[in-house]
Amino acid sequence: MMLGTLINSGAIALGTGIGLLLKKGIPERMGKTIMQGNGLAVMVIGLAGCLQEVFTLNNGKLETQNLLLLVFSLFIGGVIGELINIEKRLDSIGAKLKKRIPIGTGGEGFVQGFVEASLIYCVGAMAIMGSLSDGLRGDISILLIKSLLDGSTAIIFASTLGIGVGFSILPVLVYQGTITLLAGVVAPYLAPELISQISMVGSALIFAIGINLIRDKKIAVGNLLPAVLVPVGYYFIQFVMRN
Repeated sequence: MMLGTLINSGAIALGTGIGLLLKKGIPERMGKTIMQGNGLAVMVIGLAGCLQEVFTLNNGKLETQNLLLLVFSLFIGGVIGELINIEKRLDSIGAKLKKRIPIGTGGEGFVQGFVEASLIYCVGAMAIMGSLSDGLRGDISILLIKSLLDGSTAIIFASTLGIGVGFSILPVLVYQGTITLLAGVVAPYLAPELISQISMVGSALIFAIGINLIRDKKIAVGNLLPAVLVPVGYYFIQFVMRN
């Protein structure tokens, strides 16, 4: 149980370690360029995932689907997130973790590394489907693929943002581990349509994270996190109305 999530966490730890070793030999200017390039890559990944769910081909014509749901989710999620002030809470957790690690190993990018890496690793369909597959069938293949992606991303992140990236293991363990342990209860309610909608919103947030990596002025992605849950409420409202 939870083997896939443990492997995923190990891959992030390994990637972080390699990134920290590389960081020592990377000049500051080069590190900044690498981070901007990584930001562009994250933007492309997020945009591709979002567009894949928003646009569909119907008789050779490109049509949109769930576009209003995306706008509505970001709006409602933003309102809820601002009321709770999730971004501040995430920064606070990162700051507390930074104080607990040995002096000199945190670096200026500790909080940014922790928050943004945590969001990227936890937001997305692979985290949900991989955890469900692990919990229901003991099939860790999806999480193995995710581990390769997360591990390689951790190398790049850690080489520029430092050890804070490694602490993203904590939310990964909690988030994916909870889904895995509750798989039998959650699975019947996660229809492919719902997974698609969650992935759409999550990919939009990943795109925003990519923007944050190349700009000084930040989008409060943490405060938009509740948007990922709006499709869940929408789906259940539809389910109740149909029945």
